[in-house]
Amino acid sequence: MTEFAVGDHVSWNSEAGRVSGRILRVHTADFDYKGYTHRASPADPQYEIQSDRTDHVAAHKGKALTLIP
Repeated sequence: MTEFAVGDHVSWNSEAGRVSGRILRVHTADFDYKGYTHRASPADPQYEIQSDRTDHVAAHKGKALTLIP
């Protein structure tokens, strides 16, 4: 699986279609976000990503993301 870093430009599928944004934070331990506990570990991190279009911030696992060169 690809590991991503803060500042990487990525895309993912959402209910509204394909979305792109920049990674703001990498989580390697469980964290609370928007009222939910998100599971993360060094082997399976989660990423906070800010959408290019709406400035909305979402959390996703790496397997849901595609790096945009």
